[in-house]
Amino acid sequence: MEKVILFDLDGTLIDSTQAIVGTMHHAFETQNYIFDRSDEDIKKQIGYPLDIMFANLGVSKESVWDFVHSYKKRYRVISKEQTSLLPKAVEAVQLAAQHARLGIVTTKTGLYSKELMEHLNLMHYFECLIGREDVQNPKPHPEPIHTALNKMDIAIENTHIWMIGDTKLDLIAAQKAGIKSVGVTCGYGYREELKQHTQNIDSNAYEAVQRIIKC
Repeated sequence: MEKVILFDLDGTLIDSTQAIVGTMHHAFETQNYIFDRSDEDIKKQIGYPLDIMFANLGVSKESVWDFVHSYKKRYRVISKEQTSLLPKAVEAVQLAAQHARLGIVTTKTGLYSKELMEHLNLMHYFECLIGREDVQNPKPHPEPIHTALNKMDIAIENTHIWMIGDTKLDLIAAQKAGIKSVGVTCGYGYREELKQHTQNIDSNAYEAVQRIIKC
C-alpha cells in the first residue's frame, strides 16, 4: 500500500528557536510593547500561527496583525542564518523519500518556509508545502492536512498516511483528518502531552520514519 508522510517543520525537522524568539522580541520592540514574560513563554507558543502566538503573549486582537507584520519583515531577513536542521533530519527525509511520498504541513508562512527548505537543500524531496497562507484554519484543524493531500492527489482511504510532529497541534490535526501520527520529543511539545494524542512517540524524525516504514 502506498505510504505518505507529512512532516511538521519547527521542532520536527528544523531548529528555529533562536530565529523565532529573537524575532518575537524584535516585533515587541518595533511596536513599543513592553514584554514582561520570559523566552520560555515564547517557546511554549511555537507551533501556533503568529497571530495566536502574539495574542497568547498578551497582545490585543486589535493590534496583533501589526506585530505579525513586524515579525515577518524581520524573520525573512534572518531566518536562514539563524535556523539549522535538527540532528538526523536529513537522514529522516532521505529515508522517508525511499519509502513514501512526502509533504510538509506547517503553520509558518509557506513562502518563507519554501525558501528556507531550499536553502537547507531539502525542498526537492517534498511534493508540496502547506503554510499558513494556504488555509483558513491552521492546525489543530485538519484543513492543512486535507489541503496537502489534495495537492498531492491522494485519497485517504487508499493510502497509508502519517503525520510526524512535535506538538499536540500536529497530532490533533492528524486525528481529526483521519490519519496516523507519530509525536517526536526533539521539539517544543512534552512527552506526556504528546502521549495524550498518539500512542507513537519517538525521539526524533528519523526514528519516526523508521517506525513508519516497518508498518
